[in-house]
Amino acid sequence: MEGKKNKDTLHNPNKINVLALENRREREEFFFLKKKKFTPKKKKMSQSPEEKTTNPNNNPKPPPIPISAPTSLNSKTRTLSLPELWFKEQSLKHVTLKMKSLSNSPLASPPSDPDKKFGLLSNDPTGPDYSTLLSDELLLQVFNKVPISQYVSNSLVCKRWLFLHGRLVQSIKIIDFGFVDSGRVFTRFPNLENIDIVHACIKMPRNSGILITRNNLSVYIGSKLLSDGFIKENDLLSSDLIGNGLQLISEWYPNLRRIVVFGTSENGLLSVSSKCEMLQELELHCCGDMSLKGISGCRNLQVLKLIGCVDGFYNSVVSDIGLTILARGCRRLVKLELCGCEGSYDGIKAIGQCCQMLEELTICDHRMDGGWLAALSFCENLKTLRLQSCKSVDSSPGLLEHLGSCPTLEELHVQRCQMRDKQAVEALFLVCKTVREIVLQNCWRLEDGAFAAASI
Repeated sequence: MEGKKNKDTLHNPNKINVLALENRREREEFFFLKKKKFTPKKKKMSQSPEEKTTNPNNNPKPPPIPISAPTSLNSKTRTLSLPELWFKEQSLKHVTLKMKSLSNSPLASPPSDPDKKFGLLSNDPTGPDYSTLLSDELLLQVFNKVPISQYVSNSLVCKRWLFLHGRLVQSIKIIDFGFVDSGRVFTRFPNLENIDIVHACIKMPRNSGILITRNNLSVYIGSKLLSDGFIKENDLLSSDLIGNGLQLISEWYPNLRRIVVFGTSENGLLSVSSKCEMLQELELHCCGDMSLKGISGCRNLQVLKLIGCVDGFYNSVVSDIGLTILARGCRRLVKLELCGCEGSYDGIKAIGQCCQMLEELTICDHRMDGGWLAALSFCENLKTLRLQSCKSVDSSPGLLEHLGSCPTLEELHVQRCQMRDKQAVEALFLVCKTVREIVLQNCWRLEDGAFAAASI
């Protein structure tokens, strides 16, 4: 039968095509079953009854497998934020918690809650502030490396950074005395060593573009010109109010090293001299003879600047009485500057005899009587003498034979002085005959013959 069948297929070509087609279908079914056997089963999509009836041989493609989003530590549906991704590892979290437990500071600072009104950019605004894990000492070390120009911007980040910024500030100028009287300056800046309250003691108009400067004093004034000066008496705070402010300053800042004061009383200076034992530099504006009794207790004072009278601003008197009180109380002075002070031979002599460590003396716009140049010979260790803005060097220097000289003087600086009195100029060069350097700057009526007495 098989041989007969083969013979029939050879003579009939239509039968050959039908057999080939059947063999091809068998091979396709075989390979399909074989492939289906070794492939993993996939989850079938649910079909509607209509699709099952209409498409019985339909093999739909399997749907794409959804990629699950990263889940957080507490929730499986919410996406992770940047801080949560950073602290995902448990070991790192234990390390940070240990740092938090060890970061104990002696001065507790406020918590660093972000201030919402500044609109800080954050991917997760409700997330925690991880800067709290660092101690105040570590943050202070970081802030010390930041330029001073960025201190103010850093202090606006949060309350804790504002508090730490105040601990870094050591020098400040106060323009509102209420900042001292209310005590806000002490909590805002607890580590001050240099404080200036001169501008806070003068009532100046706000938003004024007129600035007057004279003898290291700058004041903003209004548009109205006064007949007797630029400042009224009502614009100056009372000496008692300023003295109370100095008492608060001395109590809160016992390590104060420099202070600039205006028109204070004797009690205010006494509190500073008794409580601020580390005070080394003092600048007094609008001071009188009796107020200088308060600085007699400044045993470690080395730099002192007295501004007695400034034309157009205020008038105060510092005479030989004040200079003698000063010399007996501050015996360790190294640098002394007298601006707008009165006096004579006796006051300069007391300074030379008592302040034996004095090395630099500056006399600016003096009102001294004639003959004070001869008293410079008592300053045995004086090395630098400066004359600034003097209308007259010495009105009556006396006989040149009795002037004497400073044995250790090395430098003489004369700036913006009237040099028209030839006898006074010759006396000045004789007193300073041991100098090695003479500096003349912007002096009037200086002639060539005046240098005949100079010896360099």
